[in-house]
Parts: sequence; structure tokens; C-alpha cells
Amino acid sequence: MAKSKILVVDDDPDLVKALRLRLRANDYDIATATDGYSAIASAQKDRPDLIILDLGLPVGDGFVVLDRLQSSNQLSNIPVIVLTARDPQNNEDRAIKAGAAAFFQKPVDNDELLNVI
Repeated sequence: MAKSKILVVDDDPDLVKALRLRLRANDYDIATATDGYSAIASAQKDRPDLIILDLGLPVGDGFVVLDRLQSSNQLSNIPVIVLTARDPQNNEDRAIKAGAAAFFQKPVDNDELLNVI
């Protein structure tokens, strides 16, 4: 059986490295992107089963990425978990309304994140 593929979109290399290690240890295949533009390109190319998305990104923030994913017939069915340092009071409802399946604030509890995945 093929592993589920997760696209991790974040511009913090340490966080990306930590998530990659944790997710690979749980038998997921990982792709990464560091900005909004490459997130969309990678989603189109890799067709991940899930996207973990930061909101604070260069070249199109997370809300731009959510909007592009939702407006694409091929990508709108991919669940997105938002993982951000931004204030949840101003961003959680907006992210869910924009199509996110879940919202986590950094630093995330790894077990909670894995349960949602």
C-alpha cells in the first residue's frame, strides 16, 4: 500500500525539519514548500493527501494558498490543516471559512496534530 503523502508548507526550516522527521517516523511520505507560490505548484505536481499550511508565508500568505486550493477542481478536495504562529482569535474562523479542516497554533502538540492527521 502506498504511503499517504503530506505537503508541509512553512518558511521555518527548523519546523519543516522537525515535522518531516515526526511524520516520516509515522510512515508518511513528505513533500515541502516554503512559500505560497511553490505550495500551489507542489500541490499540483505531488497531489498530496493532506496539506499542513502556515499562514505567514512569503509570496502569497496562507489565505491566498487556501483560496487557490479551494478554487481548483483538482485541489479543492485536499484537506488542509493550518499550523501558524498567528493569533487564533483573528485567524481561526477565517481559516476554517476559507476551507481549512483544522487550525493549530505553534508550537503544536505533536500527538494532537497526529490525531487530526
